[in-house]
Amino acid sequence: QVHLTESGGGLVQPGDSLRLSCAASQTIPHMLLMGWYRQAPGKERELVASISSGGVTNYGASAKGRFTISRDTAENAIYLQMDSLNPEDTAVYYCKLVVLIGSDTWGQGPQVTVST
Repeated sequence: QVHLTESGGGLVQPGDSLRLSCAASQTIPHMLLMGWYRQAPGKERELVASISSGGVTNYGASAKGRFTISRDTAENAIYLQMDSLNPEDTAVYYCKLVVLIGSDTWGQGPQVTVST
């Protein structure tokens, strides 16, 4: 079973940047996409950004223009560069792996807190 290991969360001030990383424990032959979702207290989980096996990216409305998703296929990893963070970005950020065959996999979710 594939495991996702995330890193990079933390406490930052408004306007700061953070980079999240998510690495799969093994090569995924039937990967459709990997992405980041986030869930703030009292809110539903929402898409932040995703990248398909073909390299096509998709961003949620809150991420467009500020966040950038990228990947390292050799490392089975994706990254989320988050710039111009604001308090509304405070949430648990989950990495997700979507595959053609089998079940999707979620990471544990690093906490990102943007506060003065």
